[in-house]
Amino acid sequence: MQDAIKGTMISYRPDIKVLDATIRDGGLVNNFEFTDQFVRDLYQANVRAGVDVMEIGYLADPELFDESKFGKWKFCHEEAIREVLEDLLDPSLKLAVMADVGRANVVRDLPDKQDSILDMVRIATYINTIPAAIEMIETCAKKGYQTTVNIMAVSKAQESELAEALDMLGKSSVNVIYLVDSYGSLYPLQMRQLAQRYLEAAETYGKQIGIHAHNNQQLAFANTTECAMMGVSYLDATMGGMGRGAGNCAMELLLGFLKNPKYDIKPVLRFLEKHIQKLKHDGVVWGYDIQYLLTGYLNQHPRTAIAFTKEKREDYFAFFQELQENEG
Repeated sequence: MQDAIKGTMISYRPDIKVLDATIRDGGLVNNFEFTDQFVRDLYQANVRAGVDVMEIGYLADPELFDESKFGKWKFCHEEAIREVLEDLLDPSLKLAVMADVGRANVVRDLPDKQDSILDMVRIATYINTIPAAIEMIETCAKKGYQTTVNIMAVSKAQESELAEALDMLGKSSVNVIYLVDSYGSLYPLQMRQLAQRYLEAAETYGKQIGIHAHNNQQLAFANTTECAMMGVSYLDATMGGMGRGAGNCAMELLLGFLKNPKYDIKPVLRFLEKHIQKLKHDGVVWGYDIQYLLTGYLNQHPRTAIAFTKEKREDYFAFFQELQENEG
């Protein structure tokens, strides 16, 4: 059995890895229209800050998505990545890409590791598509990549389904299994309980566990640090918390919490000052707001709150009533 606590407020564990998901999760806010300079500066900031992994976008299937309607980080073609980052590559920072089950073709679009500057493929799946996720995991592993799997919407999963999913993934080639609070609905106590279940599976099968939190109830940072002290190893964050809807655990908060001297908040502050503030001034919107609180509170997908935001509505009470009607 895992010990109840794996760290303290002043200790650090060398197994912890910080993953920057700004381009991938943040791309959902601005349609992946990041400038090359933004991506280059982010890469260098991550290297200087001691971040371990940088997720640079999705490996979306061009046959399912019109490439003319998105920035290149929605598709992450090898040549596009190399054009922007090849001259900056630093062995201390691994590059990752996310592939959604049913929305990516890793057989066709992912080159073998020996022909790519990518190091890791993160598979995103729901409980009911675990078999397809495992097929993708095995394909990526055979091509030479480290793999992770994000089980999305776990707050909606039944206990028996989650137990079976963890067992199936434990027997696969995946390296890291992620606990994901997709709707930002989970509280620290619930995260502790879920983390314990994931960690027990990890111990059984020799895996590591990660955490990816959303900030609908302003708990992304609290839930991430709670999981870290439970023994979770991979911690996702984004610059300024940039991400879909209410956003994610903020990198500046996380690096301020972690006590490993390899992590340095100063390069993050410089990046926030130069790029994240500019995005906000240019009108790109993300982060905690009441509409996201309400979808998190009701454990619902944030799509309705995103639409509410785009329509510039402020009738929170009416929106809450609409959400309650959707419950039925």
